[in-house]
Amino acid sequence: MTLHHTLTTHIQKAVLELFNISIEKVEFQATRKEFEGDITMVVFPLVKALKGNPVEIGNQIGNYLVANVNEVAKFNVVGGFLNIVISDAFYVEFFNTIKNNETFGFVAPKEGEKAVMVEYSSPNTNKPLHLGHIRNNLLGYSVAEIIKASGKKVYKTQIINDRGIHICKSMLAWQKFGNGQTPESTGLKGDKLVGNFYVEFDKQYKKEISELIAQGKTEDEAKKLAPSILEAQQMLLDWENGKPEVIELWKTMNQWVYDGFEQTYKNLGVNFDSYYYESNTYLLGKEVVQFGLEKGIFEKDPDGSVWIDLTADGLDRKIVLRSDGTAVYMTQDIGTAIQRVKDFPDVGGMVYTVGNEQDYHFKVLFLILKKLGFDWADSLYHLSYGMVELPSGKMKSREGTVVDADDLMAEMTTTAQTISEELGKLDGYSEEEKAVLFKTIGLGALKYYMLKVDPKKQMMFNPEESVDFAGNTGPFIQYTYARIQSILRKADFDTSISISGLELHEKEKELIKQVQLFPEVIQNAAENHSPALIANYTYDLVKEFNSFYQQVSILGEENHDKKVFRVQLSKSVGNTIKNAFQLLGIEVPERM
Repeated sequence: MTLHHTLTTHIQKAVLELFNISIEKVEFQATRKEFEGDITMVVFPLVKALKGNPVEIGNQIGNYLVANVNEVAKFNVVGGFLNIVISDAFYVEFFNTIKNNETFGFVAPKEGEKAVMVEYSSPNTNKPLHLGHIRNNLLGYSVAEIIKASGKKVYKTQIINDRGIHICKSMLAWQKFGNGQTPESTGLKGDKLVGNFYVEFDKQYKKEISELIAQGKTEDEAKKLAPSILEAQQMLLDWENGKPEVIELWKTMNQWVYDGFEQTYKNLGVNFDSYYYESNTYLLGKEVVQFGLEKGIFEKDPDGSVWIDLTADGLDRKIVLRSDGTAVYMTQDIGTAIQRVKDFPDVGGMVYTVGNEQDYHFKVLFLILKKLGFDWADSLYHLSYGMVELPSGKMKSREGTVVDADDLMAEMTTTAQTISEELGKLDGYSEEEKAVLFKTIGLGALKYYMLKVDPKKQMMFNPEESVDFAGNTGPFIQYTYARIQSILRKADFDTSISISGLELHEKEKELIKQVQLFPEVIQNAAENHSPALIANYTYDLVKEFNSFYQQVSILGEENHDKKVFRVQLSKSVGNTIKNAFQLLGIEVPERM
């Protein structure tokens, strides 16, 4: 039972006995630094019901708690705030119940509870993954892990955009300029090779546009009449009509890309339970349109196109089927959502990790699914996130100015190496151990920097700043974890015994209070789909530990019980850091 819950129960009892009034809610907040106390009850909300002076009410409740509740040692009242001091015995007893629990804070899924499907990544197969995809993957993966830790079964999925004019552009450029190149013959990852041809297409297309403009065409005319775009459009028609040689080339080049993506995902440390492909899903949803027409949810225009009117809901009219009978993205997303629940019948909700430029699309999608009567539609969430920029500016794939995901990860490892060597932290490491450590620090820096920011905010990613060994960074937290492991290796005595009856140092108490918050932080992060809450909690925990480390002797403590307790406390903090970083997809090094 949490401290909040325990105190709430006792305060409700106190108010009933002292004032003969039942209250449902008790409001708590952290005690301000200048006052003595571990937790503060806000008295003001009770003043009206209890018809009294807030200071008098606070004193009466405080006296009751000291007399009747073992956990409460003393109290003080400041204005309408009752500052409660919790006994050391409570914190020691709590700590003894969790010190050997290596998964403290994590909740196992309940039998029969509905699962959550989290979609992330969802790339196009005409180019490698870039910086924006990194933020998407890290957010989606971390939110999936957090929801899992909060007590739900989770499926991780993606939908791969493997069809359309953009794919045909890469295919066409390969046919024209590729000379039979393959990933094997060039030594390039398949997604890089295909991405290069996408850039080649754009160069050729721009050249043709310039030539047509020079011949007297307007820019719009030139864009439509350029031979390259006409050929790409013809190739798309051939693909849709199942022309064998086009389908064969499409399959071959897409496989190159899939193999390249898998390598990037492995390096980034993310994974998936299922994959959906747009080439298989783009016809899904068309039968739902018929169902929607019969139910009067959709309406058909004179030209045969089908729409839904959402103006009464503050949105607009949205097309779900073109007049020629072809589906739009909305139709496809409706069909894919329904298909996923058919494929995974225990799914009761979905999280879509997609950039904030699609906010409106998801409002419409969720509303349509609700109107179609799917009960799980109430549990759909758009994990909307802002764009990522580098200090050098925005990225453009067509022009080949995108920050490639693999290149960025390699750069982060190199940056970690440079900074680690400058700091001289590598005595006694073999070259192999150094290589593993540099990657752990570099990727930890990248992931933490990305995830500590509220997902909704646009962000600037600064590689140098992220690998700083001081401040709110991944390496700073990793270094503290490694420091704790060093303490544990040096502790040459039995640390398994339970210690009780200790008088706690203020820093020990603060550290236990911080560890105690971890389960609540996981639940809040899951509810808010925000890895930033986990990241910033971990930083606060590490700051608290470093303050404890500076002010309290651990291995040098003469009192044996205190020494054992402090090593146990250090171990528990290390375990919490490791578990929190696991939720962010970040590894922690044993030595650093």
